[in-house]
Amino acid sequence: MTGQADQMLVAITGRFNERVIELVKENFRTVMFDRADPALVTPEVAAQVRGLAALCPVGGAFIDALPNLEIVAGGGVGYDTIDVARCVARGIVITNTPDVLTDEVADAAVGLLINTVRELPQAEAFLRAGRWAQGRFPLTRATLRERHVGIYGMGRIGLAVAKRLEGFGLRISYHNRRPVEGVSYGYQPSLMALAEAVDTLVCVAPGGAATQHAINADVLKALGPDGVFINVGRGSTVDEAALIEALRDGTILAAGLDVFENEPHVPQALLDLPNARLLPHIASATVHTRRAMGELTFGNLESWFREGRALTPVPETSGIVRK
Repeated sequence: MTGQADQMLVAITGRFNERVIELVKENFRTVMFDRADPALVTPEVAAQVRGLAALCPVGGAFIDALPNLEIVAGGGVGYDTIDVARCVARGIVITNTPDVLTDEVADAAVGLLINTVRELPQAEAFLRAGRWAQGRFPLTRATLRERHVGIYGMGRIGLAVAKRLEGFGLRISYHNRRPVEGVSYGYQPSLMALAEAVDTLVCVAPGGAATQHAINADVLKALGPDGVFINVGRGSTVDEAALIEALRDGTILAAGLDVFENEPHVPQALLDLPNARLLPHIASATVHTRRAMGELTFGNLESWFREGRALTPVPETSGIVRK
């Protein structure tokens, strides 16, 4: 198998960093696609592709255009943009990049929370505009003091966020599909119960049908007028129209978002809101972390073709091995 690995054809889709592309090209025959569009696949290439490194949505039609595909190596921790059901039906293993971005995203979540509550970007803009000489920046209404933070999605990143927030002396609760063993934070059996119990909600939940628009008008209302919402998970978990209305009419105090429903397109209504802090999906966007994510993406391809097993398969395909 080792001798055959460098003869495998691996397709690269999406904008991977140059180091990942170099690693794949050094170890496999490669073909590049800027997007996972079946119309771009020639019959000759279709028959030869065995692996796919993906940093863009991968639908069932593209998967079916590659009849000998064995592995889809996702370039991030989320894999809701890959047609999991189609891969499972065909026995194709899917991998992601857990752990290597946990700390970076948790840092960003806490930073976004502080920026949202203390209005630090507005204060800097105030100074840069030369307004300090005319008077002091207004006192901010919100503070981190005495806040009760709810974390929706207590996985690796959720736990890392909670650990950081403990250092601020904040009370922490969470909601998952089930309680997490060994965790002392308060567990709430539903997202609504969590929102009713806290005044600050941090979403790190994955995307997909189970979480689609889970954070809706009722959940936002439960946070209350001093409520703060932070999202570093997936934009699909939030009903954006309901969030815009909640920010506009004072149902909640503020929101900090790194992800959106239709990235990279952000609704103008969100852009116009003074109580929305907005980032262009950069929670894991450091050279250090993106390099590590890319190297793990390559590592999954290498392990699959050389050893017959993926390093970090997603749960739905964890039992698949190479024959």
